[in-house]
Amino acid sequence: MHKLEKLLWLIVMQLCDWATYLALTSLALAALTSAQPTQNTTYRVERQKAVELFNRGKRLEALPLLENLAQTKPAHAELLADLGASLVEHAATLTDRIAAGNERLRARGLLEQARSLGDTSALTLNLLELLDGLPQTGDVQFSANAKVEEALRTGEAAFARRDFDQAVSNYAAALELEPHNYSAALFTANAYDRMGNLSAAARGYERAIQINPNVETAYRYYADMLARQDKMAEARRMLIEAAVAEPYNRTVWRELNAWATLNYTQINFVYVGIPPPPNDSEQQGSQTASARPKDLSAAWVAYRAVRENWQTGGEFQRRFPKEKEYRHSLPEESQALEAEAAALEELQADSGAAHLVESDTGLVLLLKLKQAGLIDPYVLFSLGDKGIARDYAAYRAANRERLEEYMDKFVVPPLH
Repeated sequence: MHKLEKLLWLIVMQLCDWATYLALTSLALAALTSAQPTQNTTYRVERQKAVELFNRGKRLEALPLLENLAQTKPAHAELLADLGASLVEHAATLTDRIAAGNERLRARGLLEQARSLGDTSALTLNLLELLDGLPQTGDVQFSANAKVEEALRTGEAAFARRDFDQAVSNYAAALELEPHNYSAALFTANAYDRMGNLSAAARGYERAIQINPNVETAYRYYADMLARQDKMAEARRMLIEAAVAEPYNRTVWRELNAWATLNYTQINFVYVGIPPPPNDSEQQGSQTASARPKDLSAAWVAYRAVRENWQTGGEFQRRFPKEKEYRHSLPEESQALEAEAAALEELQADSGAAHLVESDTGLVLLLKLKQAGLIDPYVLFSLGDKGIARDYAAYRAANRERLEEYMDKFVVPPLH
């Protein structure tokens, strides 16, 4: 073959190969293009169906769809949250307690992953709050009585299947055997609630509250039922009582904020800011100044004096002789704020300094709390660190009405 002819032949062969490549590539792209919408369409259809089932409360039916969808998109926050919630419900249907415990632990892991991906919905946070309290096995026990335990577990399985009549029957059997079982009363009320028998549900929630008024759940479920009936004032009262029952439970405050949003208002952030202590030169200047104060930097002397006496002057040991180590406590903080409020009242009586107090919203708030006799509840609700929280149960036992009054007047806005 002539050298030029051979060169042309090679070029033609290359062009043919290139054309073949282009043709094959076009076919592959066409196949991928046609397949992609099908995959996306299938995902969208299944996701929509799963969402509809989940939102209608049919979580067991949604579960297999959610499992498949999570395989396709394992980093979808809302999908993982729905899957976790459905697994919690599915765990109730399992007769094997070890398997049920493992299911709840898996659900917790999925919900934690959903939260890390940005899901901060009330459902996710509330379930995590509940699941974080599980033992290492993930097991849940409702009663030490084996027959009561069996009745409640059977009822929970029926409830998860949405067989509410059967659930009520099992819960009633548990209540007959153990009339003061909080879970049995609560579950009965919730089943009636789901059935639409609201009067029976109300009686059940009230019974659970009577059994244990210091658990927030029955108040909160009752409030939700009342809100669905547009009885917002009654729902407000139930949520206030829920907060008094368990003020350090974040689920309660999420529900209060949800109630406020529904009613186009917001929960009040009640807080009195306490300035840092002045340095030595500022303190000396305030002591030698002959003129009236230009600010209130030295007005917190009374507050700090009380705190110092509790921490280093022996007051804590006198008040809590059985406790070996100092802790921040309700009486310490309340006494310090009472002393500060008294000092502010003296300044307020001085015509030259009154404007300094009255122009500071935090100080005005402190004076209002003192006048209402509600500094103690303020400390417990707004300043409830680990030390102060230890004083809550005893205070609630003797002063429940004052705690409710504080929430009513200062925290949860009334409906107009």
